[in-house]
Amino acid sequence: MSLNAERSYKMKLRDVENAFKYRRIPYPKRSVELIALLAISCTFFLFMHTNKLNSRLKEMEVKLQPSEFSALGLTGNHISGHDAGKHDDINTLHGTYNYLKSTGQLKHLTAAQLNNTPLAQVDTVFFNRITKTGSEKMMELLKILAKKNDFEARRDVEGLYEVVIMHDSYAKNFLRTEVLNCSRADTYTKHVAYIDFDKMDEPWPIYINLVRDPIERLVSWFYYARAPWYMAERKEVFGDAVKLPTEEWLKKDFNRCIEERDPECVYEQMEKGNLGDHRRQSLYLCGMNMEVCMPFNSHEAMQRAKKNVEEHYAVVGTWEDTNITLSVLEAYIPRFFAGAKDEYYALKQTLGNVNRNAFRPLLSGKARALLSQNLTREIELYQFVKHRLYKQYIALQLDKDPKLRA
Repeated sequence: MSLNAERSYKMKLRDVENAFKYRRIPYPKRSVELIALLAISCTFFLFMHTNKLNSRLKEMEVKLQPSEFSALGLTGNHISGHDAGKHDDINTLHGTYNYLKSTGQLKHLTAAQLNNTPLAQVDTVFFNRITKTGSEKMMELLKILAKKNDFEARRDVEGLYEVVIMHDSYAKNFLRTEVLNCSRADTYTKHVAYIDFDKMDEPWPIYINLVRDPIERLVSWFYYARAPWYMAERKEVFGDAVKLPTEEWLKKDFNRCIEERDPECVYEQMEKGNLGDHRRQSLYLCGMNMEVCMPFNSHEAMQRAKKNVEEHYAVVGTWEDTNITLSVLEAYIPRFFAGAKDEYYALKQTLGNVNRNAFRPLLSGKARALLSQNLTREIELYQFVKHRLYKQYIALQLDKDPKLRA
């Protein structure tokens, strides 16, 4: 893009910001022109990060590579870039199978041992969705499955801010008026930390969730928050409550932000702030206890989250292993997820692009290394969840073919 064009875009963005700042023009709540201008301006600055966007996107797509594991019927559709080629890693499906076999656990593993669905006391699936894990895609799938499997797919009312942490009285009211307030089989979805239904003296639903590589989540949120469609949509819905970003903020690069220790990208151990940047995947699985669950990268928060997943979640999946996740959901929660794979792949192109940000640059090796040092417990929890998901899937295959136990 030419220098004159760049200057023109900058001047347009500055004019819009000054108009609001000095109130020379009123804000038309649904002005298509303003939203279009904001989108064009933001898109320009994001493109400055991505000269070779098409080639980089191709590098990010890691396709399934055939392995000896596929002969066992134990292969998913996707092995992440960090796991590809590491078939003995316990954090892969193949590695989990070999680990269970070498430790003698394979002989006695059954799906019933790993199925928490029968423990539910109401016919409600509670999806307390973790941010930036592809939950919008799951919500779209639930809408489709609701018609097929005769249940109601519900969600919270969209607000400017998410109420993730609740006091007991607030949580009690939330459960009674929202989650458990349905007379038929249903699903309820909201960004909210894990709630102990025993503590609230309420019947347990069927808990589900999704996780994602903790580093990828942080990068995803950083650029998603700067995406033109995200800002335009929020401006249209919430009006003056949403402030236009500065040019400097729009142009931030995540790699430099990490490497130069920009305050926005510093992840101090055990700190209790910065809830808005979604650094704590563990919070959604740990719960409402601020002292335990809020300290960042806390060992105690991680351990509590693991315990909750093991004891109370029917399925915690990941779109990084789509086939495995959908297979486990179908088998462990058939009332709601029967036919999930067929419906997903029938609409794969549509569902695959929900909230996808094509303007996201690649993460540098240096930035990834720095993040890995600061996200040790978050990464361990993520790997624990994937290991459990793989065990659930392997158990299904063993039940079908006992010869695989040998």
